[in-house]
Order: sequence, then structure tokens, then C-alpha cells
Amino acid sequence: MFQFGMQTPVESLTLTLQQARRARRLSQLELALRVGVSQRHISFVESGRAKPSRDLLLQWLHELGVPLALCNRTLLQAGYAPAYSISSLDDPYVHAANIALDALLKSHDPMPAFVLDAHWNVQKFNRGGHALAQLLMPSLFASLQSQGTPNMLHMLLHRDGFCQHVINLAEIGPNLLAQLRQETLMHPALLPHVEGFAEQLRMRFGERALKVSVPATPLLTTRFRSAHGELAFFSMFTTFGRPHDITLSSLRVEHMFAADAHTRTIMSHLLA
Repeated sequence: MFQFGMQTPVESLTLTLQQARRARRLSQLELALRVGVSQRHISFVESGRAKPSRDLLLQWLHELGVPLALCNRTLLQAGYAPAYSISSLDDPYVHAANIALDALLKSHDPMPAFVLDAHWNVQKFNRGGHALAQLLMPSLFASLQSQGTPNMLHMLLHRDGFCQHVINLAEIGPNLLAQLRQETLMHPALLPHVEGFAEQLRMRFGERALKVSVPATPLLTTRFRSAHGELAFFSMFTTFGRPHDITLSSLRVEHMFAADAHTRTIMSHLLA
């Protein structure tokens, strides 16, 4: 995973580039073919014996799928100016994107939808998302909202959170854990939450819960226990296409769809 200590700028740059490539499981030769330079040049840059140009470094980072925030940090390590802006969702610069997010959320009602950033902070809910959270964990949800921006990982892992109501956690838990561990390669701040989730699964289901298995159905469905009976959902995610702003690049919309007629009926009644 990416760790930044007290290295010199050259050492930090080489470490970042090495770890970014390894996170994508690419060899130096594979990366060289993608970027259009020799493997020797890749090796020289990763060892600090050569310095890439700004254009080459940007292409290099793009080929590795490095998050825009880390791209800026890497450019600074190489002595170049950052390439990407950082905006808040209230900034006029991203006004159109903000309107699009609101429209997307509203159109998905009564099914739940959430706008999440790279650290799983919930930037926006739709009415269906509010309704589901209030149904399953009313006290916790109210408490988290009063503290500011709720975090989805907190809502998942808290002793009164979403996971406590998931009937098939032994099935979906390993898949979610694998996804979270992959995300820690680019966002190390998630690691404490991820290891906490792994420990929770281990305590409830043993070591087997840490191993991903192929689901029995085409869609991985999450089943919640509720006062209205079992509610079943599967999810899809929406992201912005090729954004050039760090805030927008980190956002994704999770759309939860009813997996059966009973769930559709209950969610419609909750918002009626």
C-alpha cells in the first residue's frame, strides 16, 4: 500500500511510482509498452537515476489509474506544478455536476441512492437512502447526521449499523472486504476500517469469511432484516467520465435496486 514517511522528494517519487505499478500488478515491461518508452527508462525512473518529463509522468500515472489527488502529490514530488483542481460541491465551478448528482438521486426514489467520496463519506442521500437508514438504524443515523457528514463505513461497521441487519453477511462480507482491501492500495486511510471489518467477519464466521467465493446468483444481493420483513437489494455504481477535478473524480453514486416485489412495495410505502 502507499505510505509516505520522511523520504527525500526523489525517494518519495520512486517509492510512489513503484508501489503504484505493483498495485496494478504490472511489470516494468508491460508499463513501458503502455507508456511508449523503453523498459530501461522505466527502471531508471523508478530507481531515481532519471527524471521523467511532466507529460510523461502524467501519462504514466494515467496508465496506472492513479487517483487525481495522488497524481498531484506525485507531480509535486517530481518538482512540477499540480495538474488537477480541488473543488467543493458548493463551488460554482462544479455547479453543473452538482445539479446532475441531485437529479440522479431524485430520479432513483423510492429506491435508496448515496453519493460517496473516496473515503466513503456520504456527500448526499436521496429520500430512499434516508428512509432505509432511518428504518434500520434510526438512533445511529440521527447521531451521525448531527456530527456532520456521515461515513458509510461507520454506518456499516458500527454495532448498531447496517451489517447487524444483513441476513447474508457471510456471503457478501468477503466480497466487500476484497473490494475495500483493493481500495486501500490507493487510499491507505481506509485501512483501519478495513481491518476492523475483517476482524468482525473473522469473529462472526471464522477464517472462511475472509475468502471470496463465487456467488450462486449472477447478482450479489444484500438481504436486510427489518420491521417490514426481509428487504433485498442489489447495487450499481455511477461515476463521472474522465473528470479533471479531484473532488469529482472521487465521487461515485451507489444505486440500490429492489431485488423483489416485496422490497419495491415497502420502499414505496416508506416514501408515500
